[in-house]
Amino acid sequence: MSVVEQRYHAVMEVAAGVPVTQVAARYGVSRQSVHSWVRKYEKAGLPGLADRSHRPVSCPHRIGGEVEAVVCELRRRHPGWGPRRLVHELERRGITPVPSRATVYRVLVRNALVEPGVRKRRRSDYRRWERSAAMELWQMDIVGGILLTGGGECKMVTGIDDHSRFMVIAKVVERATARAVCRAFGEALLRFGVPEEVLTDNGKQFTARFGHGRPGETMFDRICRENGITHRLTKPQSPTTTGKIERFHQTLRRELLDGRGPFENLATAQAAVDAWLEDYNRMRPHQALDMAVPASRFAPKEQAEQTTLPVVLPARLDLVTPAAPPPSPQPESVPVSWPLADGETGAIEVERLVPASGNLSLRGQQIWFGPALAGTPVTLRIDVNRLHVLIGGARHKTLPSKLSGRDLKALLASGDARPAGPWPDDPGPADDSANAVEVDRTVNAVGYVGLGGDKVLIGWPFAGQRVILRLDGRILQVLDEQRVLKATLPSPLPPSACSRLQGGRAAGPPPLLPPPGEQIAERTVSSTGGFVVAGQRIQLGRGHARQIVTAHLDETSIRIFQGTELITTVPRITRKEVVVRTSGEHNRRKIV
Repeated sequence: MSVVEQRYHAVMEVAAGVPVTQVAARYGVSRQSVHSWVRKYEKAGLPGLADRSHRPVSCPHRIGGEVEAVVCELRRRHPGWGPRRLVHELERRGITPVPSRATVYRVLVRNALVEPGVRKRRRSDYRRWERSAAMELWQMDIVGGILLTGGGECKMVTGIDDHSRFMVIAKVVERATARAVCRAFGEALLRFGVPEEVLTDNGKQFTARFGHGRPGETMFDRICRENGITHRLTKPQSPTTTGKIERFHQTLRRELLDGRGPFENLATAQAAVDAWLEDYNRMRPHQALDMAVPASRFAPKEQAEQTTLPVVLPARLDLVTPAAPPPSPQPESVPVSWPLADGETGAIEVERLVPASGNLSLRGQQIWFGPALAGTPVTLRIDVNRLHVLIGGARHKTLPSKLSGRDLKALLASGDARPAGPWPDDPGPADDSANAVEVDRTVNAVGYVGLGGDKVLIGWPFAGQRVILRLDGRILQVLDEQRVLKATLPSPLPPSACSRLQGGRAAGPPPLLPPPGEQIAERTVSSTGGFVVAGQRIQLGRGHARQIVTAHLDETSIRIFQGTELITTVPRITRKEVVVRTSGEHNRRKIV
């Protein structure tokens, strides 16, 4: 018998007077089931004993078809919008009741608009944190993937305010060097003010924590220290600590970089990033802010506070200042350098490619660039006092020159070099420069002073003395407290950096010159290529070992001759008398 027939016989037995308990035991069901069959038979007859579906006739909380169509249309129009953003957009359009995020997710899965995935971890497993107010913490990082039509790849220095998710830094750079990162950081400080803390990873642009040798202070650390910013570092291999900026990188790639081809140049890339960032900061709702825009929660430091506590930047970070208008054309001037004697060679220019090792050698002088600049064409502008390194026409760094006049002549004779024009940072003679500045410094125990974030050698004879340094971008003059000129050196800073030295002031009257006079002394060059005259050591190189040279000394410079040929000219940094020991005697005599 079928199930319906068995239920019918059970109902008939109950109607014949058989107890319900016996009927239920005979058919193996409960007493409640037998009573239910009796009621259904009395109400609907034999069809009432058949099985029925338990599906409800209606579902009041199910999403309507027109709302589901709106969700699908919004998703197709904006593939980057997730369930939470779609709920926000439905609420903005006045749709009621607003479906939940889970309902919208099931709609997307049902219509094959998203791929259902398995969540690795629950949201409750993550510990979210944020600062209580804007400008308390910035997160900074570096992201790549910005392609150029020429085949190169650029980087972007990024920074986000932790409380508001407002992007304070989005600077496209050719290479993410420490100077480029600090330049972008400095521009943000000047624009928005100084935050209380900065959080970064352990990249070498930010910290020397994992650098080679003894850890020291990077330029980024120094900017933080001088502006009272606490620099916090993440644990190694912990990218979730800077999760906010990493999440921004994901949005940047999906919405901007992946949707368009390579950029023509840096300026085009920066313009596209700025336009997209304006929408991100001021128009686009942020899910972590309860769909508020970042600009609604961001408040930069007040101008009055910035005036009271101005931003302090290294003097050599000279690219954060606004670009000055181009100067009016001036007649080309003669290169200004140390006065040239008869037979002396002036400044020259040499073109080179940085080798794969990053260490360029020129006539025995090593110039370090690093492997990151391998293959980069550079221009070296050299005289016997200093060496400028130019990349793309812009100064990269300046080093003391170790090349003699003979080396410069050899480079010119080989056709490997050409005479250099005027130094781009020489304003003219120091005494006539209206932009000269003076600073007071105390020379340390080994003859160094701090200028523009670097240590500059003044000379060990000045150790422990308080001196006045006068700089004009071309030369550096060392004056005593009576403003008497004691030494003259090549300037380690360009004119733009001299004006921003800590403790700098407008230069006073020209220094007083000591009584004129010239001293001449003969010396034999040691096997290592050096000798000492008037307490100053001069290095000529091993090529001059065991040779006899003549030193002509005046108050500011020392000229070295071999016979009648001028080898080199170096600045004089001591005030000692010139002495010579005669053969077989122990007395000393001054040669004038």
